Amino acid sequence: MDADAFVKRRLSFIELAFRTREEQVQAANEKLPASLQQAEIQHHLAKTKTTGIRLPGSRVEGVTAANESMNAMFRANVHELNQRFKQAGMPLHYHNGFIQITQDEQVQAQIEQPFWNLVSDPQWKNVSIDMADAIDLRDTRGRDPSFYAAKALESTIKIICTIKGWEKGNEKGVSDYLNHLESKANGAFIEGWERQSIQRFYSDVRNDLGHGPGSKDMPNFTPQQIDQTIEFCMSWVKSLIKRL
Repeated sequence: MDADAFVKRRLSFIELAFRTREEQVQAANEKLPASLQQAEIQHHLAKTKTTGIRLPGSRVEGVTAANESMNAMFRANVHELNQRFKQAGMPLHYHNGFIQITQDEQVQAQIEQPFWNLVSDPQWKNVSIDMADAIDLRDTRGRDPSFYAAKALESTIKIICTIKGWEKGNEKGVSDYLNHLESKANGAFIEGWERQSIQRFYSDVRNDLGHGPGSKDMPNFTPQQIDQTIEFCMSWVKSLIKRL
């Protein structure tokens, strides 16, 4: 086997192993409320027993500590993997089940890593998938990576409106959801100038990519413009989620 295929196979195996473990951790986190409830019941039953050996401490605290330890260990493993990539001079980064190319160390530290941390919760699953697709398409020179970045931002806006109870069911597009975010009755989740920035992005960028150009030239962004749109959407997703 040539060196390129050798390394790629092993990176693929590492990616699958980390993704499998991440799925196991997420499944355990989803079951945590039920596990805590069961531990509470067992704790009260143990207190009512008049015979036998009773161990000190709370079962609930034990389950909580075990869950926190599991999550901390996985985060430490991910951090070690990414540090090893960095020390080896490999422009790679693991996040949310995927090993992908990272192009700028400062962007990775200030925008990308905080973004992936925030969207790791299951409720942001579609946001994570679309942004991962955007980066894959960028790195493989596929078509319209900016379109998928825009989808990730739009999903974030819609999810926030759902969480806040602002969704009315008659929204026709992202503009209606931005109305909810800007509304003073809803506490002005975003300011007018912020809404204009996002709206302009969808008017000038996403709409050109999301509709057939007809007889006009196919929209074609430069690599720098693609990076800019992905970073724009990542920054806004990060900012909006932090406001919840």
